Amino acid sequence: FTMNLYLFVYDLMQFCGHSWIFTNMIIRFMTFGKDSLADTFHTIGLVMRLCQLLSVLEILHILIGIDKSRLLPRFLQITERIIVLFVVINSQEEVQGKSVVCILFFLWNLLDVVRYTYNMLARMGIYYLPLTWLNFSLCIPLYPLSVLAKGFAICVSLPYFESFGTYSIKLPFPFTFSIYFPYVLKMYLLVLFAGMCFIIQNLFSERMAHLGTNSIKNKRS
Repeated sequence: FTMNLYLFVYDLMQFCGHSWIFTNMIIRFMTFGKDSLADTFHTIGLVMRLCQLLSVLEILHILIGIDKSRLLPRFLQITERIIVLFVVINSQEEVQGKSVVCILFFLWNLLDVVRYTYNMLARMGIYYLPLTWLNFSLCIPLYPLSVLAKGFAICVSLPYFESFGTYSIKLPFPFTFSIYFPYVLKMYLLVLFAGMCFIIQNLFSERMAHLGTNSIKNKRS
């Protein structure tokens, strides 16, 4: 009961954070139109970073056994966001005003508002079929779109990493070792899209497990 209450509070905190971000983005877009895209990061970036840092706890939840989700898919999804948000977007102010950042945040928060709503109700043993369907179906088209947005954000950031030398390391003599960070990001793009195939396969498996005929009958009963 204690662990279930803790998980409910965690999901509630994440739901409140992502709902605030999602609502804020919609209201700003309806009020200012396309002009709102340029300062999306400066307006909601702090709350977004807090929510993503908090999501690292989900890996711990799986490791200690209070969450029965699969570790590797969740680990990949969380680390993708952490890398793109903190390493790529947060470190390059020129990237923060790009429209792709607003699109990426919109996709992330749309998925998370649905997911944490479903999780909160599930902690209380409440399962609404439309919400269950939405939770396990919406991620299948939106997750690949978010990966494309992540890849585009990385591509947009490459010229700035090249010109500013951010995170690139060149050790002085007698060492002949150097790290050119744009090359690291280009290699990460391959990892990102390879991981996408694995995660999509896992999303289909989860959907089948939760939306199969027997699962629906059991939850209704």
